Amino acid sequence: MKSKTIAEGIVKAIGILLGLALLLYFLYKIQAVLVYIAIAAVVSLIGRPIVLFLRRKLKFHNALAVIVTMLLLVGILVGLISLFIPLLVQQGQNLSLLDIDKLQGNVEDLYREVIDYFGITTIDIEQSIKDSKVFANLDFGFIPNFLNSFIGVLGSLSIGLFSVLFIMFFFLKDSKLFEDGLLVFVPDNKEGRLKKSIVTIKDLLSRYFVGLVFQILILFIIYTIVLLIFGIENAVVIAFLCALLNLIPYVGPIIGGILMLVLTMTSNLGADFSSVILPKTIYVMIGFVIGQLVDNFFSQPFIFSSSVKSHPLEIFLVIIIGGLLFGVTGMIIAVPGYTAIKVILKEFLAENKIVKSLTKNL
Repeated sequence: MKSKTIAEGIVKAIGILLGLALLLYFLYKIQAVLVYIAIAAVVSLIGRPIVLFLRRKLKFHNALAVIVTMLLLVGILVGLISLFIPLLVQQGQNLSLLDIDKLQGNVEDLYREVIDYFGITTIDIEQSIKDSKVFANLDFGFIPNFLNSFIGVLGSLSIGLFSVLFIMFFFLKDSKLFEDGLLVFVPDNKEGRLKKSIVTIKDLLSRYFVGLVFQILILFIIYTIVLLIFGIENAVVIAFLCALLNLIPYVGPIIGGILMLVLTMTSNLGADFSSVILPKTIYVMIGFVIGQLVDNFFSQPFIFSSSVKSHPLEIFLVIIIGGLLFGVTGMIIAVPGYTAIKVILKEFLAENKIVKSLTKNL
């Protein structure tokens, strides 16, 4: 009898493992659909405040409010594409972001000017750098790779745009669609708590994603103004890329700063280094630092305090842990994921001392 029980347990365990393996394989095969659902969910959370405003304040019918919101969001997307794509196409030959050979040559010329400016012209240093082939080995591909990846994402989204819009329409129109799907897996006596958790998560994440949009917009405006004031070529494109990089916590601003530094210096080659290139670069970087100060001391605290209601130290630790576990993707999804977990824990484990301490502001 005992051996039979053990055999049944082993068979059951093997069955569970095979079921999990098949589930993971199935999810892997439909990953494109999961991406569409994720994008539709995020955009619907961003559009949800607009739908609620149209329904409650302007007394729009639910379906009409959803259609107007979707038209507004699609209009913004089309506006961005119409603004950036033609600019990239028209100036592609001159844009250092796309011309790696030119960018590498510009950096080499810039290096020589810096060496001459600071008087570091000894034969040994020049020869050692030449022998090391440091500039030949530098990989500037990360710049166009990022840009191409961004444009590639836009291209992929255009292929699945109908799918995303279709899913998003029903997420906005029937906000309980996703909720009803989750309730299938929850016992009847827990449904009330789960419904309450989902409503809270929707409210918090809607404010969070809308806050991120405004965060990028504020940085984009600051960077654009600074770059236009000092006459940097392709100011709008550079400002947008640097603002977009800010979505990657901690690492993104550093990459954006390096990108703005290099493109600012290389866009003025041919001018005098000491009187034109160096002062202009310093002023641009001061503007970049001002933008980051505004973001760090105004935008981010406002987003975290009014949306996810978490202490900055919590956010820092969660982002670091997310980055260690899942890389850049983990850093990006760490805050919304942590917020959802906190809401669920508060609803189901409200009496736990640790949970009570973490969720006291929710």
